Amino acid sequence: MQKPVLLRKRFIPCEITDITGDELLFRNERLLVTRWKAIKPRTDFFGGISYTLLNEGIKLSRFYNEQDIFLYWYCDIIDVLYNGDKDEYTFEDLLVDVMILPDGTVKVLDADELAEALEKGLVSTEQACRALRTLNKFLKLVYNNEFPPEECKEWDMKIGSLSRFPR
Repeated sequence: MQKPVLLRKRFIPCEITDITGDELLFRNERLLVTRWKAIKPRTDFFGGISYTLLNEGIKLSRFYNEQDIFLYWYCDIIDVLYNGDKDEYTFEDLLVDVMILPDGTVKVLDADELAEALEKGLVSTEQACRALRTLNKFLKLVYNNEFPPEECKEWDMKIGSLSRFPR
């Protein structure tokens, strides 16, 4: 499987991070599955498994601690830009996120950052509207007990955990 270039673009703070070092587990026209460790050592999590739904504007990640214990799901609302000539994906973080704890608690995060980015002209009105619509669509899935999506469940069965990470 050919490995594409993977870039994460953030608006607050303004940065582009090359995440091509993430382990690519699967790729097709709809789904990208990666396993990764935190870029910088952290005490709140160690790494995760991410499912980027390329046509949905959603990156779902299972976060784990260093003992390989599942902590929570984290959903980034994103724009996916693909450059076929370079085989390069840029995942633009549209700021608003959702955390789902193992007990089912749902937390919407960083809506204030989306508002700030819109006020400062860091994101367009179209991007902000797309982020809010995607957020709404995602929350409906969660509230209708349709989360996680089937493709995530299938990969969870295959992967199981982070335990195959080189330490």
